Amino acid sequence: MANGISLKENTFLFSEREATTPHTPMKSSERSFARRIDLTSLQLFVAVCELGSIGRAAEREFIAASAVSKRLSDLETAVDTALLYRHSRGVTLTPAGESLLHHARTVLFGLERMQGELSEYAGGVRGHVRMHSNISAIVQFLPEDLGAFSRLHGQIKIDLQEHLSPAVLHAVREGAADLGVCHTGAAAGTADGLQMRPYRSDRLVVVVPRGHPLAAREAVAFGEVLDWDIVGLHGGSSISLAMRQAAAHAARPLRQRIQVTGLDAMCRMIDNGLGVGLLPDRAFTLMQGVGRLQSVPLDEPWAERQLQLVARDFDALPVTARLLAEHLTALQQLAAQPPGGAADALLESAPTGL
Repeated sequence: MANGISLKENTFLFSEREATTPHTPMKSSERSFARRIDLTSLQLFVAVCELGSIGRAAEREFIAASAVSKRLSDLETAVDTALLYRHSRGVTLTPAGESLLHHARTVLFGLERMQGELSEYAGGVRGHVRMHSNISAIVQFLPEDLGAFSRLHGQIKIDLQEHLSPAVLHAVREGAADLGVCHTGAAAGTADGLQMRPYRSDRLVVVVPRGHPLAAREAVAFGEVLDWDIVGLHGGSSISLAMRQAAAHAARPLRQRIQVTGLDAMCRMIDNGLGVGLLPDRAFTLMQGVGRLQSVPLDEPWAERQLQLVARDFDALPVTARLLAEHLTALQQLAAQPPGGAADALLESAPTGL
């Protein structure tokens, strides 16, 4: 008995409401699906998939292998399909198992995030935003923009992770991030099920040591860059992808001898004569002091790049993420002001609370 209504009465009231609401009748098996799936079984299923063995999963989770096997069998019964191929070397996933693994990870990740958020409320944090971004935005724009937001909304915590642009899009699409900032190669709008808003733009420059033959040029075409060894970021970065596409279009080899993960390391490699490289203009300005380097504008249409703010649905974002999205969108509109002016103007005009 709860709130003066018994479980039997609750069932009657629910059934009565269902009878007055037109809908397609659900099978009893569909109605009870959520009751037949327990979190422990999902955790064990994910462990078995990750380790490829019931025995190893049992050892990691400190449970008997027979108990794991029984839970997996019960799980297959609950979903009415085989999830694993069992063989002497371990287990592999069926197509249905691949699908369940994706959903199970999403459910378990959501529970971890929920636990983290609720524990933060106990400490006085009123909310947080999960954000993924590529390195270009993190180096060039986000420190000032997020700093301005934090001064306005000190009760909102921002969880920021750096990833390559394709990984940023994947995280937003899968729900692992509320917002993303990256280069998409597409105009603002909707693509691949995601919504995008313009955030900032940058322009690629060729970075060379002082005294390099290209240093005296007013601008350089990429075909001339291909005559030199190139120092670049890792192969999945948006700049590396653009260089590979341009080299393929020109039917020329891309002599990218050195790949690094940081802009400072890239500049030091170039400073020591190991090649030339491409960097966003503002990032190069911020890297001044890392070696005796010079930038030359890259004379290519694809040198002009647009950073996008990405979400699955801006209107459906939690209030904290929506506040941050509106803040970054407003800064984009004010970005033509002198350095510092955009953030300062927003600070003067924006509200100070949720």
